[in-house]
Amino acid sequence: MMLNETTVSKLISMKLSVMAEQFREQLQQPSFNTLSFEERLGLLVDAEWIRRKNNHLDKLIKKATLRYPNACVEDIEYHADRRLDQSQILRLSTGTFVHEKHNVILMGASGAGKTYIGCALGMSACRQFLATKYIRLPELLTDLAVARGEGTYKKVIAQYKKISLLILDEWLLVSLTATESRDLLDIIEARHQNVSTIFISQFAPEGWHEKISEQTMADAILDRIVHNSHHMLIDGEDSMRKRKGISS
Repeated sequence: MMLNETTVSKLISMKLSVMAEQFREQLQQPSFNTLSFEERLGLLVDAEWIRRKNNHLDKLIKKATLRYPNACVEDIEYHADRRLDQSQILRLSTGTFVHEKHNVILMGASGAGKTYIGCALGMSACRQFLATKYIRLPELLTDLAVARGEGTYKKVIAQYKKISLLILDEWLLVSLTATESRDLLDIIEARHQNVSTIFISQFAPEGWHEKISEQTMADAILDRIVHNSHHMLIDGEDSMRKRKGISS
């Protein structure tokens, strides 16, 4: 018995707390005596592995800061007037586009449910243990402006380059200043052909050009986004807010 308690203490000190708990349970339940050593060890390892994978997933979801943290592809509503391509959404949910370093452009009017679908795809990426981040474009530009002032601009750009799937909401909702346009180009260039981005916009790409102050930068930004992107238009006679009875 003393040896068993020593083993439990060692497991805990090695941060194998779930394995320690399962070992105690095996000692207390006579039914485990019918299992071989390999089977009992396998159960201990499985319990610890599952706990660590679940903790990793929880951390990824927390870091993703999804606007709708409970969004999931399974709950997307395919009303006929929304004209959603379910097969396209299911393909995107597999994460293949992330592995291929492609982008996604979600377009639709305010309240169409673009952000929910973007967050649902983000949740699918988290479930595949891909680093994901949701942020509104105005917030991102503010963060970059602050970083520039604090002398950490390059560090912040490098951090965004490491995010496997970046979800940019309110994409080009308003016109950008020259400085904001340059900062945006830096982000897009850093991520181009390295990682993937979901752009959530009320406007089709044809309307983005006029939102960027300098035409050469507009050309550079759009060239890096549009050509390797999956496009999805989210329609609907009624907004999702109206369907859910939510006031604007």
